[in-house]
Amino acid sequence: MLIERAYVDVPPGEGTAASGWPWTVPCVRQLAEEGLTFPAPVTFLVGENGSGKSTLAEALAEGFGLDSYGGSAGYKYASSREASLLGGRMRFDPTREGRQMVRGPRVRRRGFFLRAETALEALNGERRSNRLSRSPEELSHGEGFLLAFRERFLQRGLYVLDEPEAALSFSSCLELVGLMDELGRSGAQIVCATHSPLLTALPGAAIVEVGEHGMRRVEWAELGLVDHWRRYLNDPRTYLRHVLEG
Repeated sequence: MLIERAYVDVPPGEGTAASGWPWTVPCVRQLAEEGLTFPAPVTFLVGENGSGKSTLAEALAEGFGLDSYGGSAGYKYASSREASLLGGRMRFDPTREGRQMVRGPRVRRRGFFLRAETALEALNGERRSNRLSRSPEELSHGEGFLLAFRERFLQRGLYVLDEPEAALSFSSCLELVGLMDELGRSGAQIVCATHSPLLTALPGAAIVEVGEHGMRRVEWAELGLVDHWRRYLNDPRTYLRHVLEG
């Protein structure tokens, strides 16, 4: 692991809902007040749309020096914008193993920010730099994701993923779970924002549920999305009768 804790350098008078966005987001406000600790190599951020989990993931990536549009540390593919307000104030308490990378210059940092909506451009940037054996344009979206994991997610670094399951089939998600486990065991660190009960079932991973309450650590079986999927698969009509006409 590289990072024990993330926190925000908040100037006096900021960090409360009265300060405006992003402090109006409960999980961001809690991050400003308490920070976020990482007890395991893989951490999942889980929550409904609009809960702030992607905002957290992006800020963690930006704070580490990863391209906010998606890509590797030290490289820019599509965006020259400055870090967001939250990302620009993100700070880290590194582990002993991560101290040199976290506190050193950006060029020493290793990792990747993979976000579903911009992944293809970021991966094509990797191909142009001869970091991938095949062009993602030759592959399906999901195959491109897995190619990046197999060939770029190899070294010790910080890997931030924003809803990677969006492009993956069930079997590809299972493969991703295995690759994430292998990467975490190698000394790297992964933070993944997701809606997937399959991914979050990775043994030993930390799960942070994000919502109106802010952030809280939960076990897989306690996740609301796990309960909903179980009940839906058991009896879809119980859910569908509320959304279908007739």
